[in-house]
Amino acid sequence: MPSPSPLASALAALDRGEGASAVRLLNETLRRASLSRDEELAVRCALAEAWLLQGELTRAASALGRPPDSLREAISPVRASALWRLHGRIAFARGDQSRAIALHGRALKQAEVAHDSQAIGLAHYELGLCYKQVGDLAIVREHIAKAASALHAAGDRRHLALVHSQSGITLAQAGRSDEAMAALRQAERLASSVEASDVLATVCGNQAVVTMMQHRYDQALELAERSVALHERPDAGPGLAVSLATLGQICVKQGDLARAEGALHQALQVRSAIQFHETTGAVFDTLAQIHIIRGEYEKAAEYLDQAGDAYGAYGAHTSRWYEWSVKVLRARLALRRGRTAQAVELAGEIEGAEAAPPADALQASLIAIEALTESGRFEEAEARLSGVSDRLDPRAAPAAWGQYLRLRGALQVETARTNDAYHDLAQSASVFELLGERYESALTHLALGRLVATSGARSTARRHLTRAREVFSALGASRDLQALEEAETLLGETGTGEYLGFSADADDAIIRRIVDAAALPDLLGQETAAALLEAAGAEWVAVFVHQESPESYRLLGRAGCDEPTAVRLARAAVRGGSLESGRIHLSLEPLGRGRSGRRVAVIAATHAFGYPVARRLRMIATVARQGFDLCAAREPAPAAPDETAQHPLEPLLPGFLCASATMARVVEQIRRLQGNDLTVLITGESGTGKELVARAVHVGSHRRDGLFLPYNCTTTGRDLADSQLFGHRRGAFTGAVTDQPGLVRTAAGGTLFLDEIGDLPLDVQPKLLRVLDQQEVMPVGETRPQRVDVRVLAATNADLEQKVAEGTFREDLYYRLSVIRIHVPPLRERREEIPHLATYFLREACARLDKPDVQFSPEALDAIVQYWWPGNVRQLRNEIQRAVAMSAPEDVIGPAQLSPELSGLQIASINSLDGAKGLPVSAAGDLATAVSQVEREVIRAALTRCGGNISRSARTLGLTRRGLYLKMRRLGIQARLAAD
Repeated sequence: MPSPSPLASALAALDRGEGASAVRLLNETLRRASLSRDEELAVRCALAEAWLLQGELTRAASALGRPPDSLREAISPVRASALWRLHGRIAFARGDQSRAIALHGRALKQAEVAHDSQAIGLAHYELGLCYKQVGDLAIVREHIAKAASALHAAGDRRHLALVHSQSGITLAQAGRSDEAMAALRQAERLASSVEASDVLATVCGNQAVVTMMQHRYDQALELAERSVALHERPDAGPGLAVSLATLGQICVKQGDLARAEGALHQALQVRSAIQFHETTGAVFDTLAQIHIIRGEYEKAAEYLDQAGDAYGAYGAHTSRWYEWSVKVLRARLALRRGRTAQAVELAGEIEGAEAAPPADALQASLIAIEALTESGRFEEAEARLSGVSDRLDPRAAPAAWGQYLRLRGALQVETARTNDAYHDLAQSASVFELLGERYESALTHLALGRLVATSGARSTARRHLTRAREVFSALGASRDLQALEEAETLLGETGTGEYLGFSADADDAIIRRIVDAAALPDLLGQETAAALLEAAGAEWVAVFVHQESPESYRLLGRAGCDEPTAVRLARAAVRGGSLESGRIHLSLEPLGRGRSGRRVAVIAATHAFGYPVARRLRMIATVARQGFDLCAAREPAPAAPDETAQHPLEPLLPGFLCASATMARVVEQIRRLQGNDLTVLITGESGTGKELVARAVHVGSHRRDGLFLPYNCTTTGRDLADSQLFGHRRGAFTGAVTDQPGLVRTAAGGTLFLDEIGDLPLDVQPKLLRVLDQQEVMPVGETRPQRVDVRVLAATNADLEQKVAEGTFREDLYYRLSVIRIHVPPLRERREEIPHLATYFLREACARLDKPDVQFSPEALDAIVQYWWPGNVRQLRNEIQRAVAMSAPEDVIGPAQLSPELSGLQIASINSLDGAKGLPVSAAGDLATAVSQVEREVIRAALTRCGGNISRSARTLGLTRRGLYLKMRRLGIQARLAAD
């Protein structure tokens, strides 16, 4: 086998993200003197891609040269699309988003003229990135969806992985974290399949961001470390800085400030011609947070200034949402410096700005409440706190909820509601410990220790203050350590003697605390354990789920003990025995049943419980059980993995492309059918793909593991159809030598697809109706009906209403079949999908026939797009298979190699147009030139007849308005001619 050419090797290196290797190979290719102009432009485009991979902006621009509109010679639309797109990428990297959008728009137009699926997909992807930069997520989603269809058709898995990765980030920003992670997992699979380590690094970094947003910091840390490791290679691009910035943010959340600072400073040292100002701003932003925690306020202010400068480096072209983080930090810094009036003013500016992101506006409100409380303006703080509670969702923003609880507790301390304050602060500490945010947890333990110390409970206060000291010392939080030392002086003073915690007169606070904890299932288990521990005066409590097997249980919460002890408690409770020590009494409280098993709380104490204590334990258990039931009701029912639901950008089935509004509606209908077992009638012309739709419905159902059995109702007569569908007993008729189950029973547990249902013999229709209504089948020769579990999908290209009117189809069966109707539009009504379908079928045929690198000429693609395809998708697929079969490997399919009805399409259409007869056609030149001349004259004639009205001209020509514009642009017909 001959070795691949340097250009082919370079393109393979680009697919893997190996920019340096690609540059070397492409420079070698450029030195060859035999390159045509088009080949030279192709190499220069690839070279620019290679330099951009390494962040070398100037070299990429040099490799590209001038934009297409300044070139003297004519170039192909697909080459022009690549040039415009790469110039757009350079503009994007330089921060000129308006210019980048304009250039990518020109790239998209040229790609559509060329009918090139990969070029169309890349242009849509780049436009999605541009619009994300300016904050228009609706347009981002639209471009991403179109890019996915086109790139899937082209088989470009590298860029399809990037599309899924970008989709994941967009979904995460919309609060759809589970869908975001599903999209990112698909991106990871695609990137791994092409060994694109740079794309895989980007995907891992995005996964780290999403898991950080979900407060799963340990998992986020692993993903960020993997992203950094993948980026750390000799020819790595500027993505390393992004991964290091993410790693630094995660370490701050976990309280590992030393490692965070090291990663952030390393990110600042990553040099690239492409300056990611937002990443630089985020690094300075996070460094400012570190120094606020340490109490180094002057240094924090310097970093905030640098962050503001970095975010503003793009000027008007940058997305403004990054700047809100700096504004929030400035307000927090003012608060930490004791400048409460300034903090309230800065926070108010953020709250009053319509453009402020909701999360930043919420943080500003919390800062303002804390500043008002510290300055003694309690009524104002109470009013603002009430407003925050109305817009705070603990499930969506658990960290903000923990801050809210701490602030509410602080206000209750100031207004002498100390027992309520204790429960709010204790719950705040539980929230932050659950989230793994060590610094915030330490702040709450400091507030708890201070409160409990004033009551005189020195041992409890000392426990809280000690936990706060451990964290503050590890973080180097000097100002917080000073506040802690002041709180420790209270330990030597005489307390108020007030009992704080789970006292007999605090049942309302206990109930409220458990009810509030139901917002987060994991928190509810922990809070239930804490409430039972203090109410019983017990030593240990474990809350767990007892699953099916005797030794199978899952801890939900524990109090007073470590995890091994909690496991011992659960094991002892499951076995119905006791702990090794006979002095420990075990008491069990049932907490209801969940999907995975029975919930139980086991309480271990050195003493037996009297009636008052037992009554309070039952009360707590009852409230907790209701909370667990509420959590279970909020959670969606677990379902088997569903590729369709997980990856909305992926086609429902191979070849099921969706690039038009009409097919998007079909896909939406199919998705809505998931989870039910209704009968579906699929209508549409022959060859539109009705069986593919039926298979997609089956794959999206709970019957996906069962059989999908198709049956064409036109193939047999009445007697044979009865036997084939419903089966027969041996001896039921001549030739019935064995029992046959029939197709209905064979498809039991799966789906039976009845194609061309309108041709089903009238005598057989009542038996099918019984299957649909009663789920019963009567085989030929049987005397008793038999139960059968099968879903029936039917399809027809006939007018069933007309058949009902003619008496050839039963009306009751018609209404029973059409519970849900899906209409598949003909191919001529979704012309925008023809280039993608043609590309997909071309790849499929090349692989099947072992004829690599067969391509369509632009003229052939024009003919394919223009043809009206009476046989729809089936005819298109067969046409492409025939063309590939008649071609040699690496051949270019031209119009002459297509079927006669396609190759002579434009010439034949002249005589069918009113007023188009007699148009001159030059005999000179090849067929493509003649066809272009005819098209040009036909369009001019149509425009003249319609007075320059584009819409009427398009209808006359059988084109869409957009299709007519594309043809006018390709044929050089100026738009002004339409107005003449």
